[in-house]
Amino acid sequence: MSRLFTLPAGRRGKWIVFAVTFVVFLGFASQGGKFQDAQKNEVSSFLPGSAESVKALKDVERFPGGEVAPAVIVYERPSGLTDADKRRIEQTVPKLNRNRLPLVGEAQPPVFARTGKAAIIVQPVEPGDGQGQKFQDAAQSIRDRAGESSGGLEVKLTGAAGFSLDAIKVFANINGSLLLVAALIVLVLLIVIYRSPIFWVIPFFTVLLAEGASRGFGYLLAEAGVTINGQSGGILPVLVFGAGTDYALLLVSRYREELRRHEDKHEAMAIALRSAGPAILASGLTVIAALLTLSIAEVNGTAGLGPIGAMGVALAMISMLTLLPAALTICGRNWFWPRIPHLGEAGVDETHGFWRRIGDRVGTRPRAVWVTGCVVLLILAANLVNLDTGLTSGNSFRGEVDSVQGQAVLARNFPAGAAAPTDVIVPDRGRAKAVAAALGAQRGVVSQVSEPVEGPPGARLTVTLVDEPYSTTALGQTPLLRRVAKQAGGASTLVGGPTAQEYDLRQSAARDNRVIIPLTLVVVFIILAVLLRALVAPLLLVLSVILSFGAALGTGVFVSDRIFGFPGVDPALPLLTFVFLVALGIDYNIFLMARVREEALEHGTREGTLRGLAVTGAVITGAGIVLAGTFGALAVLPLVVLTEIGFIVAFGVLLDTFIVRSVIVPAVVMDVGSRVWWPSRLARARQRA
Repeated sequence: MSRLFTLPAGRRGKWIVFAVTFVVFLGFASQGGKFQDAQKNEVSSFLPGSAESVKALKDVERFPGGEVAPAVIVYERPSGLTDADKRRIEQTVPKLNRNRLPLVGEAQPPVFARTGKAAIIVQPVEPGDGQGQKFQDAAQSIRDRAGESSGGLEVKLTGAAGFSLDAIKVFANINGSLLLVAALIVLVLLIVIYRSPIFWVIPFFTVLLAEGASRGFGYLLAEAGVTINGQSGGILPVLVFGAGTDYALLLVSRYREELRRHEDKHEAMAIALRSAGPAILASGLTVIAALLTLSIAEVNGTAGLGPIGAMGVALAMISMLTLLPAALTICGRNWFWPRIPHLGEAGVDETHGFWRRIGDRVGTRPRAVWVTGCVVLLILAANLVNLDTGLTSGNSFRGEVDSVQGQAVLARNFPAGAAAPTDVIVPDRGRAKAVAAALGAQRGVVSQVSEPVEGPPGARLTVTLVDEPYSTTALGQTPLLRRVAKQAGGASTLVGGPTAQEYDLRQSAARDNRVIIPLTLVVVFIILAVLLRALVAPLLLVLSVILSFGAALGTGVFVSDRIFGFPGVDPALPLLTFVFLVALGIDYNIFLMARVREEALEHGTREGTLRGLAVTGAVITGAGIVLAGTFGALAVLPLVVLTEIGFIVAFGVLLDTFIVRSVIVPAVVMDVGSRVWWPSRLARARQRA
């Protein structure tokens, strides 16, 4: 294993490793352009096949006309529609039906509101393959032909097709925008950290190549059946840039340390790889294992993020253990200019530096330090009592969005549920009218029930809800509708449609939170126990992770509600932020504790902790700032959930970097002493001052 780690440091090996890795990664990167087209963003693709709404959807596809997403064109003049407005609306129908694009159905005659202030035209759109382009062209053609608002007449496109079109447009811009912002942040931070006009090129180039390879590999995973949506596609470059730069900082820090001790750059790199390589490998495998726990999620989008994220981190780790050290060895010490490390030169060591002074202060009263720190984290976590999972497809956009504005106009003048009706499938056709009557009797919930339409699966009813179809009120009424429908139509009666799909999605997300979070903690604990050859230290580290996560999420809930004014958080947000914070935050545990254990073997636990903190404090700080910056890039995207993920993870990483890993964990280790290594031999070593 040692020879394998040091292969990129060999005089000939560095050229071989560089060439082979470069060619392989470039080959994957050549497929990166197809990654965007492989993404699926329709709600039904996120759900497990066992969800009732998915079963209903499969039955709907067998009826005449199949599955459609209604495009609802809404017209409104607050003072009342004029005769000219009505003529324009009526003349729009033949315009919509002329030379229709594929997937576009026939536009229906306009329906005028009783208020006299609004009208709607409904035109069905087939969803296509869920990959966006054909559907986007079809829905966009309807929006274009409907015309723009003018002269006080508001014109908006809403309905399931309108919401889907706006979502596709947002996701289509995610990869390019996020990649640019993340790359720029990493670039600036690398220049600041290394204070060199040229050195940043080496780590930046290796991370950028790993990111390109991850998109190409992601396309291959999508072809193999892994569900990838715009959210996971947007998070992938953040993971690669964040994790890859973290590993680069750790290796470069140790390499520069060894260049001050050894004249030969090959020897310096070999030692750096032997010492930092196992920590990077352990860290990467921990992150990969934590991300792979997402694979058992019921929500397909979350389950797809598991292998996609794990693949990205794996490529970043491999790149930092092969391409980066080979490139560093080829370039040599002069690339650190103007701060070139020379043999015998003083630098940050185990007994001097800012973080050594911090450790000495913490060491005077370690128990008081970690108790105070934990109390502060608990106070921040207390705001979790205000956690509100009120974020839905209908309020998930930041800023003004056509479909959201159109839904508001529709709700003021028509039954709000008209934008996205609920489908009910009754296998026993003879009981369809009874089901329709039972559902129609749910006053305050159901506005209208259509006449039954017969098809191979039985009878289909279209139900218009009173409330806005993506509101939490409508979602909460889904169990009632299912119970009423099954009582009248039999146990095999199915209730589906956009509202039911959203309800099932939230139920699956809640299940994933309950199952995967504990599983991730167990996986992380086992890996830490193997790495540190102890049980007490991993337990303390896992507890610190839980506390840190609670503080970050509690702060995120407060900021989301009181400062940003968002309508709530996505039900899957606790799980996603937990996995990111645990998986990536555990890096800092490994960086710190692997070095502490190395130093403790010779100097004892207390002095080993101080020495470990002294030499890793700076690299952990730099890595945390880079990782927080890359996740902060998610805030540039116009989706509430990604903004919330970006803020919570960025804040949590900085909290880990400056407080938990650098102050609380060293304080706990010094307070517990050598017992922290129980049951290994190190726990029985003699106590040292």
